[in-house]
Amino acid sequence: MKKKVSNRKTLFVSSVQKELNAERRAIKEFVQNDPLLRRFFDVFLFEDLPASDRHADDVYLDEVENCDLYVGLFGNEYGSEDAGGISPTEREFDLASQKGKPRLIFAKGADDKARNPKMIKLIRKAGSQLIRRRIADSSDLTAALYAALVEHMEQSGDLRTLPFDASACPRATLNDLPQDKIQSFLEVARRERNYPLPAKTGREKALAHLNLLDDGNPTHAAVLLFGKEPQRFLPTSEVKCMHFHGTKVRKPIPSYQIYKGTAFELVDQAVDFVLSRIDRHIGTRAESVQAPATYELPKEAVTEAIVNAVAHRDYTSNAGVQVMLFADRLEVWNPGELPPSLTPERLREPHASIPRNPLIAEMLYLTRYIEKAGSGTLDMIERCSEAGLPSPNFEERAGQFVTTIWRNWLTEEVMARLDLNERQIKAVAHVKAHARISNKDYRELTGAIIRTASRDLEELVSKGVLRRIGATGRSAHYVLAGKQDVMKTNRT
Repeated sequence: MKKKVSNRKTLFVSSVQKELNAERRAIKEFVQNDPLLRRFFDVFLFEDLPASDRHADDVYLDEVENCDLYVGLFGNEYGSEDAGGISPTEREFDLASQKGKPRLIFAKGADDKARNPKMIKLIRKAGSQLIRRRIADSSDLTAALYAALVEHMEQSGDLRTLPFDASACPRATLNDLPQDKIQSFLEVARRERNYPLPAKTGREKALAHLNLLDDGNPTHAAVLLFGKEPQRFLPTSEVKCMHFHGTKVRKPIPSYQIYKGTAFELVDQAVDFVLSRIDRHIGTRAESVQAPATYELPKEAVTEAIVNAVAHRDYTSNAGVQVMLFADRLEVWNPGELPPSLTPERLREPHASIPRNPLIAEMLYLTRYIEKAGSGTLDMIERCSEAGLPSPNFEERAGQFVTTIWRNWLTEEVMARLDLNERQIKAVAHVKAHARISNKDYRELTGAIIRTASRDLEELVSKGVLRRIGATGRSAHYVLAGKQDVMKTNRT
């Protein structure tokens, strides 16, 4: 028998390794990176063991016997069978059951149509002994696992206070959660993510399946997502939106709105606030059946910044989410800093998803407000790049996380500081309207000779206003450079 080397409990993950490799890895990364779970749990994956002369069957059964919790991931495949016609997955489940280990079972997929008949029998056997949950993908799995492990820690006494989003909301009752809001959510979740529950599922059953009840009472997450009046229980969960005509905070504020409602409603209202106050270009029906609208800021990037603020903010803080639109940028502030394993720089590269409020994040994922785990900031960077805008800023300021999406940074104030001549000012206006300018375009626009045009354009490049595309010839042209260091200088 191996001796434990720490007070943390070991999760043994059982599944057909090849089929569910991504889900197995997702569990380990999630537990290792979650600020709460990593204090209490280690994850055992068979594939992480070094090569050994011991028989594989002996190794995994020994690990099952020594683990503290058994996590079963059941997919379509049954796995290789031994002489008795039994797969390692079923052997592991049987031993965990025999040894009285706490078992958490997750079945991937909404139905059993593609499953091996022996896997169907195993799922039914597990279901006759304990509750099993169906999952669609890794994000669904980690949210369900999080809720199950928190419940286990509470029951075992390891955790005396539940995480905020999983704990009961004082004074809230099921009657504070309208059935129609839950039904609308389930309709969208079924359509967008193939969520298994029917839209007409009863309120209590639906909330239990979504892990939004704490001892039969609505959790903070349930109230924030489906509450009739969430701010009656959580006053600072509102979102403040402000629009300034210049580049600094100045009073009186030209446009100031405080939005209340559920997390979904807050996101929708805040996004509409921003989109209604930025430039919009309407295309032609030649591009699509309906005339397409292109916004000055990518709608997807604006939505992602606001969704992240609502999903990942610290709801125990007395501060609220603030959305501030300036002449040169959009800033989205939310209370709370990044978890220790993440930095603003790491958000610019592939990284694990470590939501502060996993249950809230999961509901936003099921309704497609959030896409793939850990990819939101990368999507924002890509969308801004595609729109010809500078890369967004991610930073921590005074205990808050701030996302900045840059607008056209060449405001009148900035232009005045650049000491441009009249020809260059005309050229910048042309690029803003047409996205590009060539030497020939410049000459036709300003009447300059070729040498003057070349000198003016190169001066605009040296000042960080334009960027040259192509070396020489007719294909060479200029676009807005949007240099981020210049913008920062002109913001202060």
